[in-house]
Amino acid sequence: MYKYYVFLFLKGLAMGAVNKIPGVSGGTVAFVTGIYEELIDSISKINFSSIKTLFKKGFYSFYDEINGKFLFTVFGGLIASFFSVSLLLDILIKKYELYVYGLFFGMILGSFYVIYRQLEKITYNTFIGILIGFVCGMIISFADQFNLGSSNLIIFISGVIAISGMILPGLSGSYLLLLMGNYTLIMVDSVNSLYFSITDLFKFETAFIYDDERIYLLKVLLLFTTGSILGLIFLSNLLGSLLKKYKSITISIIVGFIAGSLRGVWPWKVKSEQLEEVDKISIYIPEVYNESSLIAIFYIIIGIVFVILLERFATKKIEK
Repeated sequence: MYKYYVFLFLKGLAMGAVNKIPGVSGGTVAFVTGIYEELIDSISKINFSSIKTLFKKGFYSFYDEINGKFLFTVFGGLIASFFSVSLLLDILIKKYELYVYGLFFGMILGSFYVIYRQLEKITYNTFIGILIGFVCGMIISFADQFNLGSSNLIIFISGVIAISGMILPGLSGSYLLLLMGNYTLIMVDSVNSLYFSITDLFKFETAFIYDDERIYLLKVLLLFTTGSILGLIFLSNLLGSLLKKYKSITISIIVGFIAGSLRGVWPWKVKSEQLEEVDKISIYIPEVYNESSLIAIFYIIIGIVFVILLERFATKKIEK
């Protein structure tokens, strides 16, 4: 049982780490590692009924009702990743962007194969579901970047939208933030602000409360987190209901979405600086015999093999 929660924590770490990468979905990690349906089901239990239990019977009854040990372990990993794995990932992306994206492109390709196998057979309805998901994924991946501003309402809505990347496999919350023009403000500046503030508090330094910029960034993170929590509960209840009533069609849409979103994580990109420091990204087909391209292809293969082996390992564990 101890090992189960250690692995569960590591899965949360992985979800949190990939959630920071534009084009990669934490929901895909949850799906492939076999915790997706339990995650959706557990979060969907946070509703008026469980809140009523909290006030009437206390925290422990509420904790048991929502499968608290599972949720706290996964989200513990998610939170820890922002101050550990994701910081390392930021450094790796800056130094080895092509190879990191190659690895994740391979992992998403492997995820597509793993999730596609969950469809018992391709029917007319599941084919339409795959097509709808694919079109939606392609539309998002081709969307031009634009900036909606950073008002309190926009930051709150950004939280609702961004959390979809953890709930919907194939949909990257970070990529949507990038399209909205708020990725750096939320995923980098505000998270770093929280990290520095916590560090200052441990040093018994409170001068940052007079720093207007630091306080603004902490407010941004609070609004974003509030939107994320409410979006998480709403989407989980919706998806939980869909998976119970229309599982095959829901999975087929997810499969299509992952296929359509692959363009967003294509490793070979060209960036050109635009106004207001927003990057315009275009993709290209590399020269196969180029050394860096061969290394990136190697990482793509590693990503595919890793996900398939991980899924088979998880399946054997379940069968035992």
